Amino acid sequence: MSMSDGLTSDTNRGTERLVVIGGDAAGMSAASQARRLRGPDELEIVAFERGHFTSYSACGIPYWVSGDVPDRDRLIARTSEEHRARDIDLRMRTEVTEIDVPGNRVRARDLETGAESWTSYDKLVIATGARPIRPELPGVDAPGVHGVQTLDDGQALLDTLAALDATEGRRAVVVGAGYIGVEMAEALIKRGYEVTVVNRGEEPMSTLDPDMGRLVHEAMEGLGITMVNDTAVTKLLTGDDGRVRAVATEDAEYPADVVVLGIGVRPETTLAQAAGLPLGDHGGLLTDLAMRVRGHENIWAGGDCVEVLDLVSGRERHIALGTHANKHGQVIGANAGGGYATFPGVVGTAVSKVCDLEIARTGLREKDAHRAGLRFETVTIESTNRAGYYPGAALMTVKMLAEARTGRLLGVQIVGREGTAKRVDVAAVALTAGMTVDQMTALDLGYAPPFSPVWDPVLVAARKASTAVRKGTS
Repeated sequence: MSMSDGLTSDTNRGTERLVVIGGDAAGMSAASQARRLRGPDELEIVAFERGHFTSYSACGIPYWVSGDVPDRDRLIARTSEEHRARDIDLRMRTEVTEIDVPGNRVRARDLETGAESWTSYDKLVIATGARPIRPELPGVDAPGVHGVQTLDDGQALLDTLAALDATEGRRAVVVGAGYIGVEMAEALIKRGYEVTVVNRGEEPMSTLDPDMGRLVHEAMEGLGITMVNDTAVTKLLTGDDGRVRAVATEDAEYPADVVVLGIGVRPETTLAQAAGLPLGDHGGLLTDLAMRVRGHENIWAGGDCVEVLDLVSGRERHIALGTHANKHGQVIGANAGGGYATFPGVVGTAVSKVCDLEIARTGLREKDAHRAGLRFETVTIESTNRAGYYPGAALMTVKMLAEARTGRLLGVQIVGREGTAKRVDVAAVALTAGMTVDQMTALDLGYAPPFSPVWDPVLVAARKASTAVRKGTS
């Protein structure tokens, strides 16, 4: 783009400037960390956010919709006013439309006035997040069809639900059965809806192996949720008023007063791709250990728009989680602010729940291990969350993958009741440390009857996996 395009620019300045694209977890963590290291006289920070909110927990939206979190503001960690009070020039409702890498500048449009201008940078942070997958289906843009990626999305869904409060026999269809789909199904059940989940996969929660996903399926049906698996949506049907009235597949129609899309997300890298920045196989930006975009000394990227190294498989992957985004931001802010930090990679740990069923996973699934060319043993055990004789003891199922011959831990999946999900953290630490399942059996974990059997379920699985590895090599 020529400098003579008629737009205003700000090339005449003295202070070094950091420009941040995206005002949520990664972007504002980076801005805040850079500000801690360098004052406004040393570093000017300009951040652009196209939405109405900043630094909020998208992961909390299902719990806001369900009513468990009664106030939207509780999901906002830091407001735009609080950021500005720390000498960060945060420009809300302003969308960056172009990155001019050779010119070290970005083009932005004020979404309220339509005014456009260029802003130059010495250092740039790209934290554009992810966009929800929205299938190109007839009726997908009809009123009553919602995604749930942002607080604006959550508010729009709540407005629709409020308008339906007086409707008898309210029905909701959730398309997709990943984390968002499962959590939104729970939220809608809590709000008194008859809920159907239509899922293309063999079982819900494709982040689990199908045998573990089956446990989630059974629990969801036990809550009164109708599960329709191995089925693709073909179109969304609308009524005479133009609003959605049903979700159609090849074989059936499922009536709906409201539809929630929970199909997943993709990295939002449209700007980066147009600017010629390097993308990986999953469409995310590629960075080095310092979260610097590969081949670009003064550009960093983090959050849901990047791919990260999987420490178990050794491959790049895209994982959209707020935990990673905040860590990326801290690393980027340290480096952009003149310090030094790195982000070594992830093992793929995630937890969720549907009512009182807790779901956790870390490391590789069976198909991930096959794709990586690994030979492995799998074991599955049933145990309890507490000592069997203690009141409230309930079953949990633990599945563990271990590399053949070496016994290196490759992955763990856990499904069960209260006290199940956070047990996966033990496995996440073991994966990060490269431990074998035999080494895990000697871990000194806490024990008391209200919290665990004498042998913690994760260690029971490790013992069984160690035995399977030894038998496989004998």
